[in-house]
Amino acid sequence: MDGRTDSVLITPGRKSKVRSNDTVPEMNNLSISNNANTTTPSKPSSGHPRSLSSAPKFSLPGSQQTDDYAEARSQVKHYLKDNIDSVQTIAEHSNQSTQQFVTRQTESIAEFIDELVQCAKSGLGKAEVENKLKRTIAAQLKRRSPSGRYSGKTDAEMFDSAVRFLPWLCPGSDSTFSTTNEKHIYPCFVELINFVAELVVRPPLDQQPTSFDEYPKQLVRSYNKTDVNPDNAEGRHRVDMALKCDALSYHDTSNDDGYDEDSFQLSKEDLKAKDGRNGERPDYSRMFAVIEVKPNSSDANMLKGFSQLVEYSKNLYWNQHNRRFIWGLVSGGSNVKACVLGPNFLLASRFMDVTTAEGQLELIGFLANWSFCELPKLGYDPTVRFDLKHLCFAIDMVDNNKPEPAQTTYYLRKIVVVAERVFGRHTRCFVVSEQPPSSDGDCDTSADILIKDAWPEVSDSTEDDMRDESKLLEQVSNGLAGRSEFEGLYPKYINGGRMQIQDAHGESVDETTRTVLGETVWAQLGELPLRAHMRIAMSGVGEPLKLIKSIPELIVVIYDVMRCHMGILKHCHILHRDISEANILVRRDSTGVHGMLIDFDHAISITDDGYAKHAERTGTVPFMSVNNLEDKPTKRTALDDWESIIYILCWLGTFGWNSDTQPSDSVASVSIASWDGYNVKMIANSKRRDMDSSRNFTEITKGFNPNIPDIRRLAKVVEGLRAVLIDNHNDPDLRGAMVIPDSIPEENDSDEETDQYEYKMRPDPFAERIAHWESISESLLAKLEIIWAVKSARKPTDIFFRNKYIHRSVMLEVVTAVPGMVSGLIHHIKSLQGMRHDGGWMSHLLHEAENERMHLMTWMEVSKPVMWERALITTVQTGFFAVFSLLYMVSPRTAHRVVGYLEEEAVT
Repeated sequence: MDGRTDSVLITPGRKSKVRSNDTVPEMNNLSISNNANTTTPSKPSSGHPRSLSSAPKFSLPGSQQTDDYAEARSQVKHYLKDNIDSVQTIAEHSNQSTQQFVTRQTESIAEFIDELVQCAKSGLGKAEVENKLKRTIAAQLKRRSPSGRYSGKTDAEMFDSAVRFLPWLCPGSDSTFSTTNEKHIYPCFVELINFVAELVVRPPLDQQPTSFDEYPKQLVRSYNKTDVNPDNAEGRHRVDMALKCDALSYHDTSNDDGYDEDSFQLSKEDLKAKDGRNGERPDYSRMFAVIEVKPNSSDANMLKGFSQLVEYSKNLYWNQHNRRFIWGLVSGGSNVKACVLGPNFLLASRFMDVTTAEGQLELIGFLANWSFCELPKLGYDPTVRFDLKHLCFAIDMVDNNKPEPAQTTYYLRKIVVVAERVFGRHTRCFVVSEQPPSSDGDCDTSADILIKDAWPEVSDSTEDDMRDESKLLEQVSNGLAGRSEFEGLYPKYINGGRMQIQDAHGESVDETTRTVLGETVWAQLGELPLRAHMRIAMSGVGEPLKLIKSIPELIVVIYDVMRCHMGILKHCHILHRDISEANILVRRDSTGVHGMLIDFDHAISITDDGYAKHAERTGTVPFMSVNNLEDKPTKRTALDDWESIIYILCWLGTFGWNSDTQPSDSVASVSIASWDGYNVKMIANSKRRDMDSSRNFTEITKGFNPNIPDIRRLAKVVEGLRAVLIDNHNDPDLRGAMVIPDSIPEENDSDEETDQYEYKMRPDPFAERIAHWESISESLLAKLEIIWAVKSARKPTDIFFRNKYIHRSVMLEVVTAVPGMVSGLIHHIKSLQGMRHDGGWMSHLLHEAENERMHLMTWMEVSKPVMWERALITTVQTGFFAVFSLLYMVSPRTAHRVVGYLEEEAVT
């Protein structure tokens, strides 16, 4: 908080109205869903179907997980960096002078509490101890002066708090208290935190603030309700304790001599209204941190505490769209660890034993630093703020790619993607406008801009970073500029890149995990990959794939996406490498529905021969290609992305893409379930088995949800794509998906002969196909193009006939009677010209034409076309006759395939 009243940083979450007479609203009472034009996606679930934006790990829709914390526990084992020194430095104020003031405040609070502890340990009777505590509290509070108008809690209220938390700090002082009972610890922890918060705003008389920075910016206090399921949570998980930040408002009355001591505007009544004792329920949209309490600090209990912290922190990221990282506390009895959860790390401090003066000082140090430090140190993003002038949320961006970086402010209209994972890129997407909304709340939607905010892995140097999405997107925009066939199928780069923050010296530096944690902590983390905060503004706004209305729309969207994918590969020499349902959007305009390919986080430049310059595992597990899953040094090509498309269509066909298409029963037992999990080697083996033959693959398509209209049509499309990718060549080395022996050992073979069979394995088809990636990709796109053309050709008849199904049948029979006659005629001419037998083709084709003609005569008995309908029939038949004749002469195989799709239309 900088004293200004035109904007304020917020903790986003639920809707809440801003009154016109509010000068500076609380940072935790405002939410990004405040805007009337804003929508917030549904909550994340635990053990329930996830939204289509979930990545990188999927939960099987419809299945129940037997262990709610299995995924979180696995992540803790992977990301935990335990016993890190100087974790508290992450929350220290960037101004050295202010931090020295905070340190003095911390020490004075610790001395106060230690004096109370010594009273409790005095060995006197209960009445004597209580009297001594009252006298000590009264004497200490007399030496402290509440800031500004705040009059502070009474001596009696402070005494009540002390009596509640001292049993935890003085084991044995209360025979009814057990340090191994979680429920006994809850009220002690709550009261200790709130006691410290009270003292933060009541500094000693000889340590009063002398500058604006030395006033606490927020009060970090505990919700009074413990062991509770917070608001804005999905699932049954109960949080032990939670912290919140109450923003403190300041009026800048500074002059050359400093700040007026009355600048602190928070009255005793204000604080009481916010006091945890009023029974306020924890709310993930307002929550600052989660606290987990365990009976002791054994390794098993701490692992469980860390796992629960990770699991619950998902809700913080989901509800708070300006969170950069998250703080947390895990208590094992009287031993407490402070934790920091970021994109690729879970840092835990050394134990702070609250029964010792040293441990108390460290814990108080965290609470004090959280109250005084700048909001970015708390894990919030200051560039996402509520603009009081326009009563909407604003997002600031600086285009660092220009010679003279300039700040641009965008105004939020809608949230389309939220971060729902503790670890990963934390991708968020916002629809914004350059112009603020008018007084009636309306925005100009004709110039919508999409802002993508994420934390991808990067190189130290921006110049050497080959994975810089802003540069790749700019390259795509330039490469496809002027190519109308790809217009609207990809996002166009406007500005953006790495975000920057101010370091301790006031210099602008890239906002990375290294600068967030500081050099002292970063040096202890070993070879931790560097991540940077990237924010990119782009034009072209789509909708999530879950808004698809039908299978034909899905096919059109997929065709557009892969057409754009191949265009980017050809004209921009960039391979996407992360084709997933979350990276495919739907766009609707006056011409119909279209697809849009987004998210170039994992994209990479390719060589002239079409190979990715680096072979590394990228993508979303259920949709990763076999080569990606096995992480072999095999070259990556467009075929890996085409393989991902097949897996996506299978996944959507089985599990659906929204609540209307999800299966009603559990689908945990279907074959496709083996495509998701933690063991990527087993997933790769499952995909090899399922893709190896059409018989195996049919078992996958049989598991498609039969309640989805036209689902068999999708099954045919997917089976056709698999056939092109896997069975498209006569060379046996290029067919199939399994690596199997050329021969099987005989029963009477010697051991030496049997061992030799290990070296007689068939070549890996996925590796062998790489050399033919271009021709196979062209065949795959052609396959989709034919399907797309047939679907597109159906649109005019859908509009014209609507529900007149008999008239539609007449038109279809008129068209389907043409191919047999045309192909029979062409075979007749070729037989005459070649002077050879046609192999019986001609008679069969003419019989088919006669069969279709008889169908037409039957329908004519039911429907009596009027004159204008007969004219339309003649026109369509003449045009189709000419087009099909040319197509059959050029490519009979393609012509027959078109007829097959027309026959499919006849039954749908």
